[in-house]
Amino acid sequence: MTALNATELLEELEAEIGEGKPLEPLQPLVHNVLTLLGEDTGRDGLRDTPYRVAKALRELTRGYNQDPEEVLQSALFDVTYDEMVIVKDIEVFSLCEHHMLPFFGALHIAYIPNKKVIGLSKTARMVDIFARRLQIQERLTQQIAETIQRAINPAGVGVICEAQHLCMMMRGVEKQHSSTITSAMLGVFRDNPQTREEFLSLVGTGNRR
Repeated sequence: MTALNATELLEELEAEIGEGKPLEPLQPLVHNVLTLLGEDTGRDGLRDTPYRVAKALRELTRGYNQDPEEVLQSALFDVTYDEMVIVKDIEVFSLCEHHMLPFFGALHIAYIPNKKVIGLSKTARMVDIFARRLQIQERLTQQIAETIQRAINPAGVGVICEAQHLCMMMRGVEKQHSSTITSAMLGVFRDNPQTREEFLSLVGTGNRR
């Protein structure tokens, strides 16, 4: 079976689907990928796979349609508190932009307020927005730190991300037990070693550097 062009395939799929589930624009592209891999897209196990994959890709990249700064601005609170705030072990799942394979792990965020703090759930929502885009771990870590810095102008921000990458585990070097740690330190977290060490100690990464 050969791959059809997108227009032909759209017409063919629309005829097959009729008035059933709606056609997703990515669906014919997934259909062609399966065909080019040598699969029979008409068999039971794959008949709805193009639709399911297309929907999954939309969900996994929904961050493109969301504004992380808008999310943070919706939950800023005035405080007199000026000690370190840490939200640790935020689960993170993203797709590597090089192979579109998942990477996953945990992310720790700290900041020292300057009259304002962020609602705790909004911090995690911001992480999801950046993670639900094609990413590299280094940029993801930096984007989160810079967004918090812009939102509340704290004395400093520290972000650490530790993740495993399926592009290393399933292909290429196929190393199953490696992990990657990235950090972004702004303000006093960069300039003050004591502040940075406190953060690393509290999130449990100081002994793994």
